[in-house]
Amino acid sequence: EYYVNDAGNQIDLLGVSLQLEGRSSLLGEAVEWPEKYYRGEYLSDLAKEVVEIFGEEALRDESRQKELALWAKDKILALIVEDLASINVHFDTFVGEASLYSEWDRVMAKMGEGVYVSEGKTFIHSSEHGDDHDRVVVREDGRPTYLAGDIIYHNQKFERAYDDYINIWGADHHGYIARVKAAITFLGYDSEKLEVLLSQMVSLLKDGEPFKMSKRAGTVILMSDVVEEIGAEALRFMFASKKCDTALEFDIEELKRQDSSNPIYYIQYAHARIQTLIAKSEKSMDEIMASHLHGLSADADGLLFEALLLPEIIDDAFESRQAQKLPDYLKVLAGRLHKFYYDTRIIGTEDEAKLLKLLLVVALSIKTGLSLLGIQAKDRM
Repeated sequence: EYYVNDAGNQIDLLGVSLQLEGRSSLLGEAVEWPEKYYRGEYLSDLAKEVVEIFGEEALRDESRQKELALWAKDKILALIVEDLASINVHFDTFVGEASLYSEWDRVMAKMGEGVYVSEGKTFIHSSEHGDDHDRVVVREDGRPTYLAGDIIYHNQKFERAYDDYINIWGADHHGYIARVKAAITFLGYDSEKLEVLLSQMVSLLKDGEPFKMSKRAGTVILMSDVVEEIGAEALRFMFASKKCDTALEFDIEELKRQDSSNPIYYIQYAHARIQTLIAKSEKSMDEIMASHLHGLSADADGLLFEALLLPEIIDDAFESRQAQKLPDYLKVLAGRLHKFYYDTRIIGTEDEAKLLKLLLVVALSIKTGLSLLGIQAKDRM
């Protein structure tokens, strides 16, 4: 489920940024940029569409900022969905923040004594549940804060009666956890059922230098830009290769190389190497599968043991919420396979059939592991 911030300051900022971008880049006007704003080629493209659909005057009419922002939000969301689909990531549902506030009165009544009014503002007693201090949920002018939307949303989530709930937030939201869990408690639910995973920023490098798209006017790099450079599977692998609460830094050029410095190539080559050996052998598949894996060398036994660890690795990665354990395992398994290949003669030996059967076990673990990462194993490289 994807939570869409389509209300409040971010939408206001989008409307302002869109108008200023259009007036600056399309109409050639000198504009004064606020301290916070959105920039990037995607915004310039949207401004061109504004002129085509709404006319130039829409870029100068401040009363139309909200209208333009909501129109642009739908366009940007479509772009996000398209970019995610390019790496085979799909969301089942989208929930818009703006759609939630009609539920506020009902949700606030449900919270009972968990909320109180002071100096015209409505607060939540979040300090009772680990927060630094109580937080405002409704301003003096009656406008709900961002936290109010989150409270309504979590009430909606818990009313759906799942066994567990996982939020994925940016690392800068760490201080937000206590107040949301406090609200869940006041709503009458078990806040321990909510698990929050914090995700750090991603830094892109190109030949060791910060990656910048020359065509970009701002700091925004679309995921599709990176997919064009390295492909969807390499990007999926890199996202999964680091614990989410650790900053991820990877070099675009490294993932284009066809050598051991490129982890996804290194793993794929291990799988393809096994398929090549199977194709070279004159042994039938029936002969290979009928052989017994007894009396192998210590190195072969070690490789077999490593290949059979996959189910434990998967369980551990899931239970600990550390997806990077699977890519780490696949790199180790590929490394052992490559070493075994160089150290051991296989084709034409007395143990050819059983060694090939061993390699098929390794190939199955690599193929299964990659498939769980959304990557198809290659038979030829």
